[in-house]
Amino acid sequence: MITHLQDTVTLNNGVKMPGFGLGVFKVEEGPELVEAVKAAIKNGYLSIDTAAIYENEEGVGEGIRQGLQETGLSREELFVTSKVWNSDLGYEETLKAYETSLQKLGLDYLDLYLIHWPVERKYKDAWRALETLYKDGKVKAIGVSNFQIHHLEDLLQDAEVKPVINQVEYHPRLTQKELRAYCEQQNIQLEAWSPLMQGELLDNDVLSAIASKHNKSTAQVILHWDVQNGVITIPKSTKEHRIIQNADIFDFELTSDEMKQIDALNQNHRVGPDPDNFDF
Repeated sequence: MITHLQDTVTLNNGVKMPGFGLGVFKVEEGPELVEAVKAAIKNGYLSIDTAAIYENEEGVGEGIRQGLQETGLSREELFVTSKVWNSDLGYEETLKAYETSLQKLGLDYLDLYLIHWPVERKYKDAWRALETLYKDGKVKAIGVSNFQIHHLEDLLQDAEVKPVINQVEYHPRLTQKELRAYCEQQNIQLEAWSPLMQGELLDNDVLSAIASKHNKSTAQVILHWDVQNGVITIPKSTKEHRIIQNADIFDFELTSDEMKQIDALNQNHRVGPDPDNFDF
């Protein structure tokens, strides 16, 4: 369990990844995006997560450049993730998509590159491309997103390199206990997207009561629940005060009873697509 914003988790290939970062899903290109990324870096965030389909890699890259310039940090101190989209899940197509993402971000390499969705019959060719990028030293680590257990089992049958990450929808209404246990067994780190369930949990009575006991917000309780479960999390925000608040979660601990109360909120409810029924 990480204990402060700059703490890292050691992935199965030895690469150290910050346990907390900024996600930019649905943040459009423009000054707001640039300022959000810059504000995150300025306030101690060292991990930024984007994807080709978000269509905001250029703004993320500009925010990174401005953030590094303002803070004096080096590129090597940041951890940048992007993802290959479903329409590019072929061997050559994925290699090309990686170069396109690098160009848009204005970076020489990515720290982590993920297959965004387990599109049937296509992700194995894409994984071979990720393995090539990894073996050639063009990316520090490779992983997947939205993979169920059966997808991981299928991938691992032929993979030469094990995924370091499985980034999935994860929040108190979708605790994914079986998947989390499987990933722990396989030494694949779980990472949460949509940890706040796109805001749907912020008025929950159970979470609000726990938050009141700790003098924290509901969002801070949820994000700490992620961290206390050993799950990397990347909440999205474009407001600097919210970016700061989201990371202010390391000065309290949830009791085992509170953790159980939060776990009990599970309904296996998704706000995003079902990975078994999603192609594009």
